[in-house]
Amino acid sequence: MTEEDLSITREPRAYFTFAFIGLLAGLLSGLFGVGGGTVIVPLLVLMLHYGQRLGAGTSLAAIVPTASIGVISYALADAVAWIPALILAGGAVVGAQLGTWLLPKVSQAALRWGFVAFLVAVIVSLFVVIPSREAELVLGWGNGIGLAGVGVGTGIIAGLIGVGGGVVVVPVLMLVFGTSDLVAKGTSLLMMIPTAISGTIGNLRHGNVDLLAAGIIGLAACTTTALGAWLATIVDPFVGNMLFAGYLVFIAVQMSVKAIRGRRR
Repeated sequence: MTEEDLSITREPRAYFTFAFIGLLAGLLSGLFGVGGGTVIVPLLVLMLHYGQRLGAGTSLAAIVPTASIGVISYALADAVAWIPALILAGGAVVGAQLGTWLLPKVSQAALRWGFVAFLVAVIVSLFVVIPSREAELVLGWGNGIGLAGVGVGTGIIAGLIGVGGGVVVVPVLMLVFGTSDLVAKGTSLLMMIPTAISGTIGNLRHGNVDLLAAGIIGLAACTTTALGAWLATIVDPFVGNMLFAGYLVFIAVQMSVKAIRGRRR
């Protein structure tokens, strides 16, 4: 970001924009168990003209406090699977390194369309499989290995196309592991914290984080994350599935637009 661009992001309107982005991202983070990057990054790019890398790095830094508040909120409802979350996080950290290594070797358009196909399958499944609020994630050798694999896959996707975290983990925990929607969301948020910290350290080294923006967005998000988590506990599981499906449609449209634009270049 140039000095001129930086001065723009320090105007009064920019601070209000940071706060608005944070409030929205926090609400969605708590409601769906996602980091909010799929909201933060496009809004920073569209509203304040951030570069994609700086927007992604700033978003990842803002996710750390946001996810932390979300975890506390879900933990109070006894809806966090602590050890599975750490297994997922360990796999995601490894997967992210593999993803960034594979990045120059694979077609971005093919990856994006493949991810859109995955989202479409998840969206359809959400209308069919309604999770039980009483369902728990019982850890054993079999599903422990499965969780590690999901973590690696999530990290690879994050490294390749910048989308992952809750968007992948929440539906997989519900649809594949039979976990309740609340536990899936709380566990997803916990998984994101070490992953986001690791990614933020790397982004800081490369100058891809606007710390002031991340701080304001993260602080604003913390004020609405608990509200989103509370709403998740009171809505009917079917309604929760439909809301999450709508969110995934939004992401699928984003990915499709990026894939189409990438093909035209």
